[in-house]
Amino acid sequence: MLLQKSVAPLATLSLVLQSSFVVGQQSPVEVIVVSGSHQNTDIMALSSNVNLIDEQEIERVNAVLASDILNRASGVYVQANNGVENLPSLRSPILTGPGAGGAFLFMQDGVATRAAGFANNNGLAELNLAQADGIEVIQGPNSAVYGSNAVHGVINVLSLTPSNGADVGITFGPNDRVQFNGALGHIDDQGPANQGIGLNIQVVDDGGYQNDSGFTSSKLGLRHDYQRDQLTIQSSLSGFDLDQDTAGFIASGDNGEGCFSSNFAPDKLYKDRSAMEKNCDPDAYRQWSSIRGATHIAYQVNNDELINVTPYFRSNSMEFRQHYLPSRAIEENSHFSLGVNSDYQWQVNQSVSLVVGIDIDWTQGELTETQELADRFSFGKARQQGVHFDYEVDSSTLAPYIQVNWQYNEALVFTTNVRFDSTEYDYDNLIANGTTKADGTSCINNDGQAVSCLYQRPEDRTDRFNNTSAKIGANYRVSDNISLFANWSNGFRAPQTTDLYRLQNQQTIGTIDSEEINSIEAGIRGAYQVLTFQGVIYRMQKDNFFFRDDDGLNVTDGETNHSGVELTVSINVLDNLRFLANYAYAKHEYDFDRLSSGVVNGNEIDTAPRQQGNARLEWQPTNATSLALEWQHIGSYFLDPANEHEYAGHDLFNIRAQWQINKQIRLNAKLENVFDGEYASRADYAFGSYRYFGGQPRAIYLGANYAF
Repeated sequence: MLLQKSVAPLATLSLVLQSSFVVGQQSPVEVIVVSGSHQNTDIMALSSNVNLIDEQEIERVNAVLASDILNRASGVYVQANNGVENLPSLRSPILTGPGAGGAFLFMQDGVATRAAGFANNNGLAELNLAQADGIEVIQGPNSAVYGSNAVHGVINVLSLTPSNGADVGITFGPNDRVQFNGALGHIDDQGPANQGIGLNIQVVDDGGYQNDSGFTSSKLGLRHDYQRDQLTIQSSLSGFDLDQDTAGFIASGDNGEGCFSSNFAPDKLYKDRSAMEKNCDPDAYRQWSSIRGATHIAYQVNNDELINVTPYFRSNSMEFRQHYLPSRAIEENSHFSLGVNSDYQWQVNQSVSLVVGIDIDWTQGELTETQELADRFSFGKARQQGVHFDYEVDSSTLAPYIQVNWQYNEALVFTTNVRFDSTEYDYDNLIANGTTKADGTSCINNDGQAVSCLYQRPEDRTDRFNNTSAKIGANYRVSDNISLFANWSNGFRAPQTTDLYRLQNQQTIGTIDSEEINSIEAGIRGAYQVLTFQGVIYRMQKDNFFFRDDDGLNVTDGETNHSGVELTVSINVLDNLRFLANYAYAKHEYDFDRLSSGVVNGNEIDTAPRQQGNARLEWQPTNATSLALEWQHIGSYFLDPANEHEYAGHDLFNIRAQWQINKQIRLNAKLENVFDGEYASRADYAFGSYRYFGGQPRAIYLGANYAF
């Protein structure tokens, strides 16, 4: 018999590794998940890793930035840049520039927040990570289930379930930060149908740690649930708006040139707080808005058959200054999508179940890049004033898939997924083709000679990418409390439209292939008495890695290796005292040579800490109060492909407290960076300089919630 599937393709779960465990309990409560699969599955029978940050933890953290909450998951490291900007890593180094967009898949209720060819490095910012039922994290490739961009991992945010009543909260923090959260809901279960509606909103105004920086962001969520007989419908609408004054890196090469002056050594510049508060890019900004809607429809045909259909739309628009590039150009991009995800599930017999489905997506996008600075020629590159790129792209994706589950015996289950994605881009260039200026004239070097401009625009063309992905896994149930799992999977990233049509003059048009990754992992998970845990070991190999080297040139044929271990544990020390920890050890290495870029086979990829971890001690002295101590560890990492420059890493300590005064009022307090450590929230080396975003000093946050 098929279980009624949650209307969200990735159902809410209380993952064994994160949930509380009753002292003395001999058998874990059955936990049903859909993450990493198309069907509801007992987590102890799942053949791959999955982590959940549950609603209670989300509420305690009250995140504004993605790094606030996601760095609690094993093997996840999100670097905070400026404002809401961030760079994530999941079983990967921190990826930047071309090729970084699309390395990870970000979703809400199982629907991607951006179209496959239109990803953004900062995509986590538009998700509401402070008001959610849960955040699911799946490490490694999962393209056989989700398609393009599920290369290094998947992050899915589960929208907030409607409930009766209302709740409002306000939090005050450093840099004149004010955060407002509000939620309102109503449940009607008296008629022939059960239904509920909920509205949630988050508004944040932050004055910024660096001078002349700051942001105002708004996030809105609306959800309606309906269930009658065999029919279940969940409809959601989400909106995001950002107005940000952006501050850039503090680069050692700018020392003494007007923005700041420091006596610290270049590799220790991040310790100079006076310098870290400066803003050498006061004209940088980012304006961003998005809206998404989806309706998940599930119909239980009979005990053995289930049909799921999810139509959706999305709209994104963004404008920002590329302050991190010498051109300092302004980019404007947008895209609009219509799509539908659907599947049919059939319990063939007691041992075999089958899922067949098809995902369809149509997207229309556009991009313009314009340089305000005068023409400049340096280091052999001509960057022209005016329009660099102006194009439109129509994209379509058709992706049929199949999943087969085979219960070999009571202890052993096999799962196989196969998916075929066909993605087509129809590109229309709106200015002159080639490596000229927008009007067709040549760029000029410092000797007055005509040369090719750095930026290359292909003529109108159509590109199609066909990718087949697969995943084969097994789970062996040792006992009610312990299970072993293993899987092989591959993933892919269809080239992003910017990879294909925003080229440089040394690139050959039409030679970019889909990025591909192969992975094998094995693990153990369990829940026994006061202890729950998960341990995973993995190895991955990636081809056609697309990145920008230290000279600012695009590389499209890189190869890399990734291997590591991830551990998560939760121990109920006492009835009111719990210890939680996660640890990851990883090696991310180049598997090719490119001496002109400093890339040597076997070198570690830059911005890839070998070690990272998080440990928390949670104490509930009374039913109304709680206190949590947290330690975050980031190990050292290299800053350049040649492995000649390094950041030493850091350790941070935080304290959180809550006091439930009565049923209506709750007070919250948080002390971050307890020992006032000097650290870099992001470190980098490029264009001959160490570049840093300085970590904030000790800060206190105070808040209150009122429930109606």
